[in-house]
Amino acid sequence: MARSIEQFGAAAHDILKAQPNPAGRNKVCALLEEYLQDPSFVSAYIKEETPERQVLYEDRELGFCVLAHHYRGAKESAPHDHGQYWAIYGQARGETEMSDFDLLEAAGPDKTGKVRKARTYKLLPGMAHVYNEGDLHAPKRVDSTMLIRIEGRNMDKVTRYKFQAV
Repeated sequence: MARSIEQFGAAAHDILKAQPNPAGRNKVCALLEEYLQDPSFVSAYIKEETPERQVLYEDRELGFCVLAHHYRGAKESAPHDHGQYWAIYGQARGETEMSDFDLLEAAGPDKTGKVRKARTYKLLPGMAHVYNEGDLHAPKRVDSTMLIRIEGRNMDKVTRYKFQAV
């Protein structure tokens, strides 16, 4: 039986409703890794025409959303967090080099925060990683990649501050 985004969303909802904390997010991360092992699931929700950001599922009660991302060619993002929310990055195709950062100076509405790189690691197909509230990270892609990402809230609706690596 084919897995659907609705099934994934419902299972993630049940986990996060029972455990609205990092332990619950780790369970959702493990569930996402299971789904990423299913080529038919990946192919159904991330296609060649998928844009860089497409909301696939948004939970009405808890507010989290599941997105598909298709990044074409090399792309590097600045260090960032997800504000007061969390995210789970799931690598579907390609490879992402992810760097984590330590906070040196907080950011604000009129102030760019300062961060220092702490470690770098790769996300390969089938792997997922949780970024809790305040976790500073930056993805780098040297070629096209496809991801399934979960945001604690739709980040299109959240104000975030800028950070600079020093």
